[in-house]
Amino acid sequence: MVKIEAALDGDGVLRSCGASGHAARGQDGGSVACAAISVLMRTAARVLSGRPGIRSRCEAPEPGFLFLEADFEAEGRDFLFAAGVFLLEGLASVAEDYPEHCSLSIRRI
Repeated sequence: MVKIEAALDGDGVLRSCGASGHAARGQDGGSVACAAISVLMRTAARVLSGRPGIRSRCEAPEPGFLFLEADFEAEGRDFLFAAGVFLLEGLASVAEDYPEHCSLSIRRI
């Protein structure tokens, strides 16, 4: 099971998102849920990296763990908000399609 935990500030701007665990593998040895989660999270990290007004950090210290954290200045707020909406909608879709392999929780900080 992949457990995803995201945190939004009071205005709904993404502040962090972490995924840990592994989904069950199919007959071919791969996992659609794991692949989708990895692509969404890694793409979000790449899009935010170096973006003006946004400071982001991404860690993947071991297989089965990926953590993204972001902070912003005024000029980066709207972009980070939109990137967070896109990321969380994608992750919610994976959790809905593969509920036995993925859970998503979102909290306000």
